[in-house]
Amino acid sequence: MCGSSAKAARSAVLHWPRVDTRFIVTRLGGGSARSIYQNISCQRGQAENHSKAWKRHLAADRTSCSKATANQFRLFLHAGAYWLLRSLRSLLPRRSSWRVAQFDTLRVRLIKLATRVVELKSKIRLHFPTGTSDQATFGLALGRLARLIR
Repeated sequence: MCGSSAKAARSAVLHWPRVDTRFIVTRLGGGSARSIYQNISCQRGQAENHSKAWKRHLAADRTSCSKATANQFRLFLHAGAYWLLRSLRSLLPRRSSWRVAQFDTLRVRLIKLATRVVELKSKIRLHFPTGTSDQATFGLALGRLARLIR
């Protein structure tokens, strides 16, 4: 890199009991080293995390059928499930641990529940097991569900 105009960005991440220091060296222009780190590198890492969640937690990389149309339809369903879980996570309180929960945690704790469903004339009533610890969170998410339709 001799003679080039490279920028270096440094960030420190605290992982108790030590600090994890990261360095990025780049030739990209258009801002300070900090803005390049925050606007390019961090966003790239977040995109990789979304891809990893789609593959790992929704098994979206499983295309085991011999027919291409069946595999394409399976990927379409996985994309819908990804959108649904991401939207559900965005409906939860901003400062809760649910807002950053991984998809498998959301699936197991909020979606995969044994409930009794009672259909009434004007509403649907859900009866959760008494041991369900996340009833308040689930109720809040259901109350905000109409925001997805708008």
